[in-house]
Amino acid sequence: MTDAPTVATDADAQDDAVDLPDAVDAPDATDLPDAPDDVDTGDLATPDERGGFIAPVPMEEDPAELFAGDSGTLDADVRRVLVRLLQRRFLVADRNRAQWRTLLENQQVIESRLHDLFVHLVVDHDRGIAYKRQVRSAELDVPVLLRDDAYSRAETLVLVHLRTVFQRERGAGETSVRVDVEEIEQTALTYFDPDDTNVAGHQREIRAAVARLAKEGLIEEESEGRFRVTPLVEVVLSNERLTELRAWLGEQVRAASGVQVRGGAGEEDVR
Repeated sequence: MTDAPTVATDADAQDDAVDLPDAVDAPDATDLPDAPDDVDTGDLATPDERGGFIAPVPMEEDPAELFAGDSGTLDADVRRVLVRLLQRRFLVADRNRAQWRTLLENQQVIESRLHDLFVHLVVDHDRGIAYKRQVRSAELDVPVLLRDDAYSRAETLVLVHLRTVFQRERGAGETSVRVDVEEIEQTALTYFDPDDTNVAGHQREIRAAVARLAKEGLIEEESEGRFRVTPLVEVVLSNERLTELRAWLGEQVRAASGVQVRGGAGEEDVR
C-alpha cells in the first residue's frame, strides 16, 4: 500500500484582537513658549509649516491602512493572492488571470511571506500553475502548517487512469484531453475484486472520486458526463510515480486491498 497525496485543510489561525496604545496628541500651537520680545516673529514659520508639530491623522483615515489597526505592508491585491495560495491547493493562470499577474509581479515578497511560515512556493510557468509545499527538514525543528490527506482507493484509481490518458493523448499531439465518466468508471472497476458483488457500491465510490477530482480542478466538466483533463494531473502525479503505480496495479489487479498515492504537488491549505 502506498501513501496518498495530502491536502491540507482547516485553518487554525485565530484573529486575536490586539489593543493598540492611544496615539499621543501633538502639542497645540498655543502650548508653545512665546518668542522673546526682542525677536521679530513676522518671518518665523508656524509649527505646521516647519513640519514639527502636525496633528496626527486618525488610524481609520490613514490611506495606507486597509482596516483600523492594520500594520501590514502589502497592497490589498497582493494580500488576496497570498490568502488564496494558503486556502486553495492551486492557483491556475487560465482561471485567475488577474491574480496570476499579481503573483508574478510580487513573487519575491509573496514567497518571502510564505517562507516565514516554513512553506515553499512553487510557480510552474510552463503549465501556468502555482502551489505550495510544506518545508520539511531533518536539521531544523519545523512546525507543520500544512497537513497531508491521502486519496482514497477509488480516487487513486481514477487519478491513475486520468494521468495515463493525459500522457497518451499529449504524446499523440493532442492539445486537449477529454474522457467520459463511463470510461473512467469501467476502467476503475477492473481493479476491484471481480468476486465482489457490491458493484453498485464501487460505482458510487468512483463517482464520488470523480466529483472530488473535479472540485480540485484536475478535470473540468464540459457537458454532462464529459470531462476535460487539466495539466494539474501532471503536477499531482509525476511520470515516475505513475510508472510505479501502474506496475504495482498490474500485479494487484485481482486484489481487493486499498491503494493510495502520494502526489507531487503541495498541500491544499492550512490546518
